[in-house]
Amino acid sequence: MIEPHAPAPPGTPPPWGGPARLPVRPATGRFLVLACVFVCAACGLVYELELVALASYLVGDSVTQASVVLSVMVFAMGVGSLAAKRLRRQAATGFAALEVLLALVGGCSALALYAVFAFTGDWGGIWANGPRVLLVAFSLAIGLLIGAEVPLLMELIQRVRRQDPGGAVADLFAADYVGALVGGLAFPFLLLPFLGQLTSSLLTGAVNVVAGGSLVLGLFRRDLGRRARWVLLTANVTVLGVLASAAVLVDDFEQAARHAVYGDDIRVALQTGVQEVVLTGGTAGRPLDLYLDGRLRVGGRDERRYHEALVHPALNGRHARVLILGGGDGLALREVLRHADVRRVDVVEIDAGLVRLARTDPALSRLNGHAYGDARVHVATADAFGWLRGAPAGSYDVVVSDLPDPGITASTKLYSQEFYGLARRVLAPGGRLVVHAGPLTSRPRVFWTVETTMRAAGLRTVPYRVAGRDTGFTAGPDRSAGTFRVPHDWGFVLASADRRPVLGLPPGGPPPRTLTTAGLAADAAAAEGTRLGGTRVSTLVHPRY
Repeated sequence: MIEPHAPAPPGTPPPWGGPARLPVRPATGRFLVLACVFVCAACGLVYELELVALASYLVGDSVTQASVVLSVMVFAMGVGSLAAKRLRRQAATGFAALEVLLALVGGCSALALYAVFAFTGDWGGIWANGPRVLLVAFSLAIGLLIGAEVPLLMELIQRVRRQDPGGAVADLFAADYVGALVGGLAFPFLLLPFLGQLTSSLLTGAVNVVAGGSLVLGLFRRDLGRRARWVLLTANVTVLGVLASAAVLVDDFEQAARHAVYGDDIRVALQTGVQEVVLTGGTAGRPLDLYLDGRLRVGGRDERRYHEALVHPALNGRHARVLILGGGDGLALREVLRHADVRRVDVVEIDAGLVRLARTDPALSRLNGHAYGDARVHVATADAFGWLRGAPAGSYDVVVSDLPDPGITASTKLYSQEFYGLARRVLAPGGRLVVHAGPLTSRPRVFWTVETTMRAAGLRTVPYRVAGRDTGFTAGPDRSAGTFRVPHDWGFVLASADRRPVLGLPPGGPPPRTLTTAGLAADAAAAEGTRLGGTRVSTLVHPRY
C-alpha cells in the first residue's frame, strides 16, 4: 500500500506538473493568465516595431531594417523557446525573471540606440557597422526573451487547470495574436504620435514588468518560496524605478542628443505627424539648415545653386502653369515665382506641418521670399503619387519633382516607371518634367537608373549635373551617408514627352545668380560622360534603388 505524502510546509513549491495553489477559482486564474499573454504579446510587438522605426530613421532603408529586425527576432524566438524547456520546472519564477529582463532590455532599447547614434557622431571608422550590430543585438535579445515566454505560459496555463494540449495551444495563441494586433495598432496610432519613440518604449517596458510581476506575485505566489518572492518583488520595483527615472529625464536626454546631432543652434524641432522637422541657424548671420527626419534637406550656404539648377532649365519654354511635387520648404517655389509670366503654381506636399512652418517661421519664410503669400500659389496636402492619379491630363507646362532622394525606401515609388507615367500624362504638349536624381559623382548607378526609368515611361531626357561647394547640403540623401562623404554635385534629368528638350535658360526671364547657358551645356556634357550601361528600369514591384 502506498503511503500518502505528508503535506508540504508553507512556502514550498509543489512538484513539477502539479496543480498550482491559486488564491482564486481556476476559471478566474485561467482568464488572468490569458490576459497576461495578451499584454505581453502587445508589448513584444511594440518593441519590434520600435526597433524597425528607429533603425529606419537612424540608418535608413526601411525595407532592409525591417527585414533584419523581423528575421533575427523570429529566429531568436525559436531559440528562446527551446532554451525555456529547462525552466519549465520553475515556470512561475522563470516567467517573472524573463519579464523583468524583457522590460529592461526592450524598454531601454530605443534610448540606447539613439544615445549611441547621437553621441558617437558619424558611423564611420570603427563605428562603420555600429548601428546594424546594435540593432541585431537588441533584436536577438528581445526575440530570445519573447520566445521563452511561450513554453512557460503554456506550463502555467496547464498548472491552473489541465486540458487537452490542442485546446490550451489554441487559447494561448488566440490571446497572443489578439494582443499583437492591439500592440501593432497602438504603436503607430497612439504611442508614436502622442509619446514619441523613447517614451513609448519606456512605457511599454513598465506595462510589461507590471503585467508579469502581478501575475506571478499575485496568482502564483504560493508556488514561490519567501526568498524568491522578495527577490522578484525587488527586481520588479528596481526595473520600474529605472524606467520611471528614464521617463522623467527623457526630455532632457532628447534635447542633449539632438544638440549632439544637429549642433547648438537649433531653433525649431517638431514632429509634424509625417516627419521630424529641425531648423538650425537662420539668425545672427548663420545660414539656415533644414533637416527632415535627420536628413539635411536644405543647406543655407548652397541651397540657391541647387534650386536654381532644378527650376530654371525646366522653365525654358512655355511655363504659365507649373506643378511642384514636394518642395514644401517653398524654395523651389521661390524660383518659379521669379518669372512674372507664371500664372498658376500648384504645390503638392504631403506634410502640411512643413508648409505651415515655411509660411510662419521668420528665417525660412524670409529665405523662400514669402512665396506662400503669392496669390498664384495653390497648395494641396497629399501624397504626390496618389494626387497625380487624379490630376487632369495635359494640365501643366512644367512639372518640378523636388522629392526626397531615391535611395530612401519611402521615396522609391516616386522614382518608378509608374510615377513617371503619371507625370507624363499631366504634361501639356511641349511640357517639361525635371527631376532631382541624386548625386551623380558618388551614386552614378542611382542617377542613371532614374534616367533609364524616365525613358521607359516614354520621356525623352537630357541629364545634367551642377557642382556644389562641398557645404554638406545633400538635398535629401540619407543622413547615414555622413557629412564626411557628402556629394560634391547634384544630378538632374530634364525630360519631355514630345521631343528632346533644349537645355538652357528661359529667354527674357530673371537671370539666375549661379547658372549660365554655357555652364549648363558643359554640365550636360560632363554628365553624359559618366553614363553607365546596363541600368534597369525601376517599377513599383521591382525597385532598383
